[in-house]
Amino acid sequence: MFRLLITTASVLFFSACSNQDWRTASREPAGIAFDPSEFSAPVIEVYAADAFSWRGWFAVHTWIALKEENETLYTVYEVVGWRVNQGLPALKSYTTATPDRYWYGAKPEKVLSVTGEKAKSLIPKVKNAISNYPWANEYTLFPGPNSNTFPAWVGVQVPELELKMPFSAIGAGFAD
Repeated sequence: MFRLLITTASVLFFSACSNQDWRTASREPAGIAFDPSEFSAPVIEVYAADAFSWRGWFAVHTWIALKEENETLYTVYEVVGWRVNQGLPALKSYTTATPDRYWYGAKPEKVLSVTGEKAKSLIPKVKNAISNYPWANEYTLFPGPNSNTFPAWVGVQVPELELKMPFSAIGAGFAD
């Protein structure tokens, strides 16, 4: 009976692993972000997508996207653990017209969307919080700091965002 239980658990565990290689997994836009070429208002959004491979059974990866008024690109901020292993900061930023890209095969969902005057007034506060993120060069899968600690910490620093992290945002509690 024990052997059957271990075999069943192993099959379930390894079947959760993606057949896709991370290099070939989809990074296409999900089509849920405002098109910055058509939407001139400022935007603050937080996205979450299942973590890559078997980790997606338990956890999500989260990131923040900001778009200033009349800008045609978003600035995306996220924490990525592999960067630390390469001697780079865990926190990175980049500009894109599509902040809602799949996270290595997993479709993202919007956790937060703030637009208009409220976004305009909060973007400087969010940027300030991002620039003061205390674990920008650190990453620990559990208990944190990790990719979920980052937006959670920004939410604590800017309570007006009213950011509610998903239950599966393991590491978000590290920010408290």
